[in-house]
Amino acid sequence: MAREVDKLSALQIKSLNKVGRYSDGNGLYLQISRFDTKAWIFRFTLNGKPRQMGLGPIDIVSLKEAREEANRCRKLVHQRIDPIDLRSQERSKSLVSSASIITFQECAEKYIDAHISSWKNAKHGSQWRNTLTTYAFPILGNIPIQDVSTGMVLEVLEPIWTTKTETASRVRGRMESILGWAKSREYRKGENPARWKDHLGNILPQKTKVSHVKHHAALPYEQIGRFMEELRSKKSNSSQGLELLILTATRTGEVIHATWNEIDFNKQLWTIPAERTKTKKEHRVPLSGDAMNVLIEMKKNASSDYIFPGARKGRPLSNMAFLQCLKRMGRGDLTAHGFRSSFRDWAAEQTNYPSEVAEMALAHTVGDKVEAAYRRGDLYNKRCKIMESWAKYCATIPGDSDNVISIYDKDAS
Repeated sequence: MAREVDKLSALQIKSLNKVGRYSDGNGLYLQISRFDTKAWIFRFTLNGKPRQMGLGPIDIVSLKEAREEANRCRKLVHQRIDPIDLRSQERSKSLVSSASIITFQECAEKYIDAHISSWKNAKHGSQWRNTLTTYAFPILGNIPIQDVSTGMVLEVLEPIWTTKTETASRVRGRMESILGWAKSREYRKGENPARWKDHLGNILPQKTKVSHVKHHAALPYEQIGRFMEELRSKKSNSSQGLELLILTATRTGEVIHATWNEIDFNKQLWTIPAERTKTKKEHRVPLSGDAMNVLIEMKKNASSDYIFPGARKGRPLSNMAFLQCLKRMGRGDLTAHGFRSSFRDWAAEQTNYPSEVAEMALAHTVGDKVEAAYRRGDLYNKRCKIMESWAKYCATIPGDSDNVISIYDKDAS
């Protein structure tokens, strides 16, 4: 005798209200819970084990749709395929696919929003955002969360591990928490690349064992001419990026993430947006003739929005690129950041420019009166002159009398 199917009708489904299961035939049931909710379930037996699979509530899945889905599941069971396991696999694939457009920064914001109410200190959320914005987002911000790797995490940590060890340790912990949250939410799979135990602890020194590091190793300004001569002979993205960094006295992150739309070739001006500066204020950088030459050379073969593109398509140079360039030159004793000190020492000892002009050139915070003057533009004109003088000094080779500049530049005062 044939089994009864399609037992239920739309009218019956609407009128039924007693807790229980009501068969429609062939394993499809309407289930009414004690909370007065109505949903579809599919019951089946596979490998001798009874199983049941939810198909959705009646206000989302119609009777017709429930029958079609139950029929699909029966066919799978006939092929010895578990429809529950198959659905789980399909959802996992979908989540992985969705993760390709969920970035590290988006996950970080979601993590902070989810936890901020549990943090006792109201400033804690700001500290999280500030440290991640300063150190992690420039490298990881736009990376799909699934693609974040150990190498990328190290790009964030290595430049600051021995100089800002406590901050670096906090950043590592915060990255680990965000990546762990993303895995729990099934936005990513695999091991946590920011974990310390049995992973980064094997690569980075314990923070308690990091020796006190002096300020960034700087090249004495008297040696800058010889150094620049060798640097200019290298002709690579990293060497030209380092040259621009030296000529503009800017920071590594500001140079490697610089884009062409920040450069005004007519005005010889580079405007660094507030979100990419340490002070979180827009910084206008006057470009000397030599700095312009670097940009003009890079523009000839420009293939990216970034002025100094890295090996990976659509990404800039690594934070470690300038350090690696220095090592290849046999100057592993120096840091890119140290050239800012070289510039500051030169300005103080070899020129007559006021100290606030040099401080403004370095984008350091100065007094309110000076900042007001800066906004009016008069200090900008002086900074144009000091950067041109610095470029000339960087081209000075000791003993080359034709290239020597006066200790007190006439335009300095």
